[in-house]
Amino acid sequence: MTLTIGVDIGGTKVAGGVVDPTGEVLAGTRRDTPADDVAKTRDVIIDVVRELAAGREITAVGIGAAGFVDAGRSTVLFAPNLAWRDEPLQKYISDATGLPVVVENDANVAAWAEFRFGAARHADASMVMFTVGTGIGGGLVTGGRLVRGTNGIAAELGHMTAVPDGHPCGCGRLGCIEQYASGTALVRFARAGARQDPHRASALLALAGNDADRITGPMVTEAARSGDAVACEAFGQIGYWLGTAMTDLVQMLDPQVVVVGGGVADAGDLLMEPVRKAYAESLGQRGRFPVAELRAAEMGNTAGVIGAADLARLAE
Repeated sequence: MTLTIGVDIGGTKVAGGVVDPTGEVLAGTRRDTPADDVAKTRDVIIDVVRELAAGREITAVGIGAAGFVDAGRSTVLFAPNLAWRDEPLQKYISDATGLPVVVENDANVAAWAEFRFGAARHADASMVMFTVGTGIGGGLVTGGRLVRGTNGIAAELGHMTAVPDGHPCGCGRLGCIEQYASGTALVRFARAGARQDPHRASALLALAGNDADRITGPMVTEAARSGDAVACEAFGQIGYWLGTAMTDLVQMLDPQVVVVGGGVADAGDLLMEPVRKAYAESLGQRGRFPVAELRAAEMGNTAGVIGAADLARLAE
């Protein structure tokens, strides 16, 4: 049985695991990310790999990095929440550990985990995945392979235009879907609703000390679960925008499955019900034909580790 190591690197944590060919995590570890120090981040990754490799026959290492990764799966070109700029991560980690290394975007590795072992495991060819967190990431699979693009930076699904000349986005454009269907958008919609109609946001405002500016994403979820009208409507708004964005991709790609993951998706039906409604209503005449099944992600916090490890195994 071949074992590989997957490492999932975010702005706050580095998670690693030993993964077998069935996608099972046999051992794991976690460290804080020294996000503002390139050398220390590199050392943490090396330490994680060495710890997990000790006493095991490891054949390769996969790294999921929160940033843009080059077409050769070796260099992190840019990471918005880390200090990496043209960081040759593959070479550093491989030289230090003596193991083959594959570097991939974090949303891509999560999507791959869902395609291989999670919500889309019954699909044999194609999938679209949206990861809904603070922002929106994504992954595309066609022909059983990740779509990476000419430069390795395809599937930035959060930066499709939803509203021309809409809210400014961190990418430098206006009106990206990330500004209307992400966790950040959820909070913005909830704060606006609480200011406009505080009586319908009583549970939400109580959690925030009656200060709309202190409303957070977890507060919106908690209040929505208790039936707070404004919190529920905020989920309805991001669900609408996400569902309509999915329809555009289904029209273009005709995938077998569309998967919704990420931290905001942990809210379950609070998000998925308005997404399903908007998706169905936006299909128009296309809805008369077979269309992609819409499913919630299943792999949770292990998706990055499992997807990265599996991609490393397949690249051997």
